[in-house]
Amino acid sequence: MSRESDEETDLLENVPEVIDSLSKELQELYLFRDMFFENHPIELATDKNKLVEEKQKVLIEKFETINDDKQIPNSERARFLYLKGRCYNIGSEYNPLATQCLSKAVKLDPHLVNAWNELGESYWKNMNIKEAKSSFEGAIKHDRNRLSLRSLSILLRQENAGADPKEATAAIAKSVDLAKEAVALDTKDGVSWSVLGNAYLCQFFMVSQDPAVLQSCMRAYKQAFSDPIAKGQPDLYYNKGIALKYEEQYAEALDNFEYSCRLDPVWETPRREISKLIQYLTSVCELIRTKGKIKVKKLTQMAKGMDKKMLGIYGPGIFHTFGSRRNVLLEYATLASLQVGSNEGKVVLAKVIGSVHTETAVPFTFVVVDENKDCVAVTVYNWADGRGAIIGDCVCIPEPTVLHHQHESDTVKFDFKVIRVNNPMHLLMNGKRVGRNQFASARVTSTYEVY
Repeated sequence: MSRESDEETDLLENVPEVIDSLSKELQELYLFRDMFFENHPIELATDKNKLVEEKQKVLIEKFETINDDKQIPNSERARFLYLKGRCYNIGSEYNPLATQCLSKAVKLDPHLVNAWNELGESYWKNMNIKEAKSSFEGAIKHDRNRLSLRSLSILLRQENAGADPKEATAAIAKSVDLAKEAVALDTKDGVSWSVLGNAYLCQFFMVSQDPAVLQSCMRAYKQAFSDPIAKGQPDLYYNKGIALKYEEQYAEALDNFEYSCRLDPVWETPRREISKLIQYLTSVCELIRTKGKIKVKKLTQMAKGMDKKMLGIYGPGIFHTFGSRRNVLLEYATLASLQVGSNEGKVVLAKVIGSVHTETAVPFTFVVVDENKDCVAVTVYNWADGRGAIIGDCVCIPEPTVLHHQHESDTVKFDFKVIRVNNPMHLLMNGKRVGRNQFASARVTSTYEVY
């Protein structure tokens, strides 16, 4: 009997049905993982990976009982190897067997888009960014699908995290566009919405701390939460928590970090973020409460020593333009007279009595005292590294926006007011306008994203 005849006799019976059955079981395995918290209490979070691995092991055994070279015909081999590789690839750790199967699959059928995407994710887990990117681009050549687009969006940001500001800005813009395209292909896919939110969040740090960008980020996250698969991912809560922190919605930020910890108990990053945020809030409250620990006599001298000449261009009788409003006259106001929210037509003058340092330097936070010795915090965004205010500086803030932060829980209690300044060039420091050279050109943050 010829070799070809021997190979034919080795073929499985009903191969299409066998592969369809394996495909269905694999789909059920991924749904078990992705919808875990829809079907199980969050208290089982620590057992999730173990339970997924147990089911994976059973299915892998079924795949491994089949010899793809001898028992699967050429016409079905690429599909079989893709499914087998996808089964190996379900875990968060790199599995070389996944790369091996998926590489064979795309060689046998270069048009198999799903295999290209899965291969890209396998390379990514091994931190082989070049090959991962090449794989996703290989899929794009055949079909501009949402998985490839959103993966390339993430990779672009990772590649350009430390790049030249101009290159990084261009890469971030393209990253946002790719994520938008992914969302447009399926507006119900929460994972794509989550990636778009992360792209906006990265734009907020690396390009400009524009509140409008942060709002776009939050809208994307809101859409992501409508998808049960996306809302079971700890990274969504973590990244939303980061965005909330810079929107200064601290209580909600802490809630999101804490829930992220519950979904992934071994992931330390959100736990560290909670610790840092609590430390920051506690420091701000303490600095305001103690008035910078400055002695009463000196504090009184600082309060009384404020010269109205430091109002500079914001002094009486000088017209200003704020947005679409023209010929605006500013009226001097004390800190106590300010209302929560916007204070149009008002200007405050105060002296810096201390600052709070953070790892990211965003925002630059300091505490001021006015002539009545009232204190508030000031948070300034887009202020370049190495810039800022020091104790004794006289700060003039036109049309201040006042926020009142108040919260009490088992982990932290805070109650303080803050003036938020999005553009440092609106400030006067010691009577002089903050220069354009002090406007921040780039900030960087790292966000966790699942593959």
